[in-house]
Amino acid sequence: MVNKDTALLVTGSGGFIGKNLVAHLQTLGYTNILCYEKDTNPALLAQWAAGCGFVFHLAGINRPKSTHEFYSGNFGLTEQLLDALEKAGNNCPVLITSSAQATLDNDYGKSKAQAEEAVFAHEKKTGAPALVYRLPGVFGKWCRPAYNSVVATFCYNIANGLPIEVRDPNYALPLIYIDDVVHNFIDALEGRGIRDMSIPGHCHGGPVYTVTLGHIATLLQSFKDSRATLDIANMADPFTKKLYSTYLSYLPKDAFSYPLNMHCDDRGSFTEIFRTVDRGQVSVNISKPGITKGNHWHHTKNEKFIVVNGKGAIRFRSPFNDEIIEYFVSGDKIEVVDIPTGYTHSIENMGDTDMVTIMWCNECFNPDTPDTIFLPVKQ
Repeated sequence: MVNKDTALLVTGSGGFIGKNLVAHLQTLGYTNILCYEKDTNPALLAQWAAGCGFVFHLAGINRPKSTHEFYSGNFGLTEQLLDALEKAGNNCPVLITSSAQATLDNDYGKSKAQAEEAVFAHEKKTGAPALVYRLPGVFGKWCRPAYNSVVATFCYNIANGLPIEVRDPNYALPLIYIDDVVHNFIDALEGRGIRDMSIPGHCHGGPVYTVTLGHIATLLQSFKDSRATLDIANMADPFTKKLYSTYLSYLPKDAFSYPLNMHCDDRGSFTEIFRTVDRGQVSVNISKPGITKGNHWHHTKNEKFIVVNGKGAIRFRSPFNDEIIEYFVSGDKIEVVDIPTGYTHSIENMGDTDMVTIMWCNECFNPDTPDTIFLPVKQ
């Protein structure tokens, strides 16, 4: 069992998966991470292999100048690493990233298959646990665009206003999210790894999403457009949620913020922040001192008011009697006031400064069916 100061050897630590893994390990408090990269002194590989307690072998070649580099970078480096471990008598676990292409008859796939076979042979010979992850396309933050990930390229281009090319919108590809992969790697490190029953001897890297290029492009465009429409995508769908997180990481550094349409008058302002298909909309209302807003009721529409700055009163009355129900609210004691259907209601700023109220409504406003009936609370 590893502890937080166990030496962890990570090859390919500067790559997409490596960066995410190292960042997670550091966050979890692992302090002895040996980062081996292509420009690292090769002599250190044997030295670090002799003293480590776990190996994450992530280094590999997928964009070589010649096919020979597939074999030297994928199979050859794996052999060097395993030889160093064996010579040092180090039987620590070896986790290796392979590819779904390992079953294909191409040089990249064949070099990955050879690396897999070498790790399994090492396990059989030395008893060192072999943890082989045959991954499909991995997507997420810090993946290099215009390299080997169509998701990264689409995210970067759309976020930066560049065109994308969708040659076959119906082409489906399997994808796995980087954080799911890393979480499974850490589970393996800490003894909670799960075998993938669909691939004998291999490990489970996380949920795989099979999606079409057209669907990816449509989702990403909707994320970009949402700054104008204010629509929030369906975050209950795991793939959509993870793709949105990925997309945001590719925004230009000067484009993290965007303006909203403030509806201003001498009473203050009303600004819609975002809207959803099934969870309504959220807005911010600013009222000047002494101003009362509202004085209407709804048949079906209902709201929640949260005063976050200033102080005031929210008042209710049934259309059928004169009894006024009054709630005093303040940013000094943040609370939610439900606005039920069938009650006319108003909100008055009783302070000397602007009163800021966050408002949620169960329905997005539709001018064709406003469901808003004017009726003063105070007769």
